[in-house]
Order: sequence, then structure tokens, then C-alpha cells
Amino acid sequence: MTDRRGVSVGDYRAPLFLAWQLTNRCSCRCLHCCEESGPDKAWSRELSREEALLVAADCAKTGIPYAAFGGGEPLAVPHVWEVFEVLSAGGTAIKIETDGLRIGDLEADRIRGLSVECVQVSVDGASSATHEKVRPGGDFSAACAAIRRLAARGVPVEFVFAPCRVNAAELEQSYGLAADLGARAFITGPLMRLGRAASSWDPLALSPEEWARAAERLAARASSLGAPIRLSVYPWDIVAEASARLKSPQAMLLVVPDGRVKLLNALPFVCADLRKQTLAEAWTAYQAAWKRPEVAEFVGRLAAEPRLLTHANETWPL
Repeated sequence: MTDRRGVSVGDYRAPLFLAWQLTNRCSCRCLHCCEESGPDKAWSRELSREEALLVAADCAKTGIPYAAFGGGEPLAVPHVWEVFEVLSAGGTAIKIETDGLRIGDLEADRIRGLSVECVQVSVDGASSATHEKVRPGGDFSAACAAIRRLAARGVPVEFVFAPCRVNAAELEQSYGLAADLGARAFITGPLMRLGRAASSWDPLALSPEEWARAAERLAARASSLGAPIRLSVYPWDIVAEASARLKSPQAMLLVVPDGRVKLLNALPFVCADLRKQTLAEAWTAYQAAWKRPEVAEFVGRLAAEPRLLTHANETWPL
């Protein structure tokens, strides 16, 4: 008989990873931001230091092998290093998604001392002018310097590029820049119709045909250079991802800044609250929530009604 353990999310006693947004505050106001983050966009009841450390300890106790930190800017949270240390000591590997603005030599040294799976630095262009047009409040030089610092210390670092009409002409050049900086991978994919991007979709997003052609040019450039670093192109747009996850949910929990747990960043539904529940209890609630008819109905409408995605960052209790 074939062993089919791991085929269904119900086969796992705990999530394989935690996607954790410690804050919705960020230095930048990126045109394409999935979370509508910004300097004044912190949520009113974000987890306190004590609450965040309790969640981190529960994560290690539950045996969750991997935690990815996005946001908002995770490195802007004063207690983030304590959270990282608790997770590292407990055997949970860490991924950090960052704008790179807070990674000087001291921070790079601290990251090297953690159990880090990778650090992803967002760089949305091959020039300062383009990067900072896409990411108002960003700093191209600082982001590139962060990649160099991390690579020099042997930290696995990846260059993340979100394509749109403003920066698409620099896609191939950005791949070469990522290799020159010492990144181990260039990460890209179709723009996600969420948050700020959803609000200005038509003037900002490439059409599916334009993106397909751009991805082909990118693959050709990587090949012509001898593929010095890994090229990773996400295969789905957000509607396709939501449909796929409805059929086969990921073994993960998405924790938003106030400690509540959502099903997916494209969906507004909340299934648990880590201020009141353990991660094990949240995991049980998450598995049950994917079977709720209102979730299936919402996902089924997305293709014909993409404006529903403007609700993605809301929190609707199930």
C-alpha cells in the first residue's frame, strides 16, 4: 500500500510553518504592498513584547520547524531579536522578509548567529530611481548593502523583485545585480492583487501576457549568464493560489499583528486568536475553517469578482 501521509493538511499534528507579521508598520509605502503597510500603519492592538514571546515559546514547544517573518517591517519591532532567539533556541528555523534598511554590520552579525533559513531583501529595480519610485521611503543603496553584508557572512540571502509597470524594464538587469551582490537566488512572480496593489491595479499591473513575456526574457537572461544564481518564479497569481489552497490548504498558520490567525493573505477570514488560544488549538480551528461554506463561496467568486480582493486585509470572524 502506498504511504500517503502528508497528502492532506489533516495529516499533520502541527503546522509545518508559521507566517508571522509582528507589525504592519514599515518605513516605506510600496506601490504594490500586499498589506498596505506604512510608517503610520501599525495596528492598534499589535502583540506586546510579552505576548509575542509567549507565542514564540509556544511555537518551539509545538515543534513548528519554520517561521517566516514579514509585515510590515519585522526588524522595526524592538523585541524582534528576542523572538528570534527564543525560536532559534527551540529549534525553529527563521526566514526574514525585509526592506534591508536596518541591517548594518551589527545586525548582520546577529543574524549570522541565529538559525536562519534565509533572509529575503526586497529590491524592486536595478537603479536607485526605479527602486525608490516603486518603494517610496526606501533606499536602494541600503538594500544592496544589506545583501552584500549578509552574503559576506555566509547568510543565505535572496533578492526579491515584485514586477509592475514601473520596474518591468529592469527585470533582467536586476537578476544580474542580484548575482553581483552575492544573493543565492532571485525571487519573483506575478504581482499579487492585494492591498495597495489591488487599489491601483489597472495602472500598476502587467497584463498576464506582458508578465509571461517578461518571465521568458528573464529566463533567457539567466541562461545567457550561465545561471549564476537560482531563478525562482512563483507560478500562480493570487486568484489561482486561493483556488489551489481551497482544494489543498497549506500546513501553515498566518498570524497577523494582533495575534489573530487567518487562512491566507488573500482571504479576510479569521479562525483563531493567539491571545486566547494555543497554536495547537489554532491549528485545529484552521483545518476546520477551510471546510466552511462561506470560505468556499468567497474563493469561488474571486475569478469573476476580483474586487473582492480589496477585502483581503480585513478580519472577518468565522
